[in-house]
Amino acid sequence: MSRQQQEQVGLQAAEQVYTQMPVLPDTSPETKYVQALGERLVATIPAETSWPFQFHVVAQKEINAFALPGGPMFVNIGTITAAKTEAELAGVMGHEMSHVYMQHSAKQQQKSSLLEGIAGLAGAAAGQMGGNWGSMAATGINFGAGTLLLKYSRGDEAQADAVGAIILWKAGFNPVALADFFETLEAEGSSGPQFLSDHPNPGNRRAAIEKEIREWPDQQYAGDSPEFATVREHAAGVHAYSAQEIADGAKSGQWASENRKNGAVFPGAASAAKPQAALTTAARSAPTAPTSSSVPAASLSQVQPSASFATADLGLLQIDRPENWDVRGGQNSSVTIAPTAGVSAGAVAYGVVIRAVQMSEADPEVTRATAAIVKSLSSDDPNMKQVGEIKKLAVSGQSAASAQLETNSPIAAGGNTQPERDWLVVVPRGQGHAIFMVFVSPLADFDRLRPTFEKMLRSVKF
Repeated sequence: MSRQQQEQVGLQAAEQVYTQMPVLPDTSPETKYVQALGERLVATIPAETSWPFQFHVVAQKEINAFALPGGPMFVNIGTITAAKTEAELAGVMGHEMSHVYMQHSAKQQQKSSLLEGIAGLAGAAAGQMGGNWGSMAATGINFGAGTLLLKYSRGDEAQADAVGAIILWKAGFNPVALADFFETLEAEGSSGPQFLSDHPNPGNRRAAIEKEIREWPDQQYAGDSPEFATVREHAAGVHAYSAQEIADGAKSGQWASENRKNGAVFPGAASAAKPQAALTTAARSAPTAPTSSSVPAASLSQVQPSASFATADLGLLQIDRPENWDVRGGQNSSVTIAPTAGVSAGAVAYGVVIRAVQMSEADPEVTRATAAIVKSLSSDDPNMKQVGEIKKLAVSGQSAASAQLETNSPIAAGGNTQPERDWLVVVPRGQGHAIFMVFVSPLADFDRLRPTFEKMLRSVKF
């Protein structure tokens, strides 16, 4: 996995955490503190070898922390309250950062499975697809009851301990605190079984770390800051949920709704919005519709495409986009190209949704493949209907087909529901794979945006 692929996988998974788990907003005392502590640790890593680390807090009782490929990290409330010292909390975070730094997930790519929808609690789909189709496999990632877990080997753990010790020492913390926290977990037993099972003890952690730092220069290690005591006390009063409660809430959509209401919005969407998103197969036969909730009203001037275009490299294809339309990694391994005012909370009112899928039929004829995708999109959105017949066309010299669809736009007009036009284009790619693009706009604006959509489609190169 390239650096770009790791960052994209991490951003996609992190975005989904915000729909699967109760995340505290960045304005919360716990998040502000963890971010400040994280920045202190990141500062010890040379910029040229570092990663775009992020730090977030999950309102979960159980002790856990995980860092995704590319750098997004999530720390449970239970971890903050369980840490006896600031150095112990820093040790957990430094240890997780080390897994990212050492690229342990990427190095396990040959052992990995391709996730069936990167955010599902259902787990991973068996088998790995080769070539570009498997290039964004989220290696080593598994989903459990309300937690996102990365499985590490004992060798990974030993390396993360060694690198974590360096990070702690350079940040002024006693590296042995890392071992202290793991020993606390082991002593409490039932308090952190999942965290321990996914972070197997590589041996005598304390002895190994003490040996690691034996020849290092002496220094006066930092004690607890006043902020640590304050935020630990405050964290004890935060309403936190059990893993089972979180799993139940994820199934009902509770967290996606509550996080938006509480102002907990994944800040990585802006980071993902660069013309180097990676597109991979969703490994599923039922693609979902591009709209699912509401988008604040926007004027045509806010979504009007720029006359200047830039090329977006999505891995499996390249496509030219208006310079003022961003590229975002979306759910189920999709990519959205849209103006900022045209998307919100997973809904797309203006723009293009591109997704690679595996068809249930080995190699369906192009119109049959298109009809299957229309059927799948319509089953996901009962308001969606096909307008007219499926028509054949060519995309980048490849046989393709298109269909005109209509549904309800997530942007209301004058307080009333308005129709949306979705122009679906499907390009089979062999071996049961297909790429489909949905060009989206309220029906009233579609003809004005059609030239932009057609220009984008003409620019596609595989």
